[in-house]
Amino acid sequence: MRKIIGVLLFILAAGYSEAQELDSLRLVASEIPEGYRETSRKEHKTVHAASFYEQIELYESFLGKLKKKSAQSFTKKGDNGTILYFEFEKEFEGAAFLEGLLWGQEGKAAAKKSDEYFSKGRFLVIWSFGLTSEIKQVSKTKIISLLK
Repeated sequence: MRKIIGVLLFILAAGYSEAQELDSLRLVASEIPEGYRETSRKEHKTVHAASFYEQIELYESFLGKLKKKSAQSFTKKGDNGTILYFEFEKEFEGAAFLEGLLWGQEGKAAAKKSDEYFSKGRFLVIWSFGLTSEIKQVSKTKIISLLK
């Protein structure tokens, strides 16, 4: 009986720690630069990032099964946008598709298609902000250091 309880506790703890991983990528109040406020309204800079987030199940057949997603939106005079967080069941291997979706033929972020992304292992983060967004840089620095 003790072994069964031990195994169950281990499974619950493993599941809890994995769920916490994605949440640990989110910005907390102390990390948000002055002048920004978090909002519940999505502030996507492009329709491409918005449709990817809202309809990701359309892409699961070739991107892999999504385990969890969340979003954080911020506003500040002259700078607003949304950070999109994704965790897949297996390693994310959809970079080529995502680049085509976000940037088209340009192949990189530009003024009109300013979304950027970072992926590592099972995690994918998309920043749907302007190119020079301060809060985007804060988030990128945090995420890259956590997922290195």
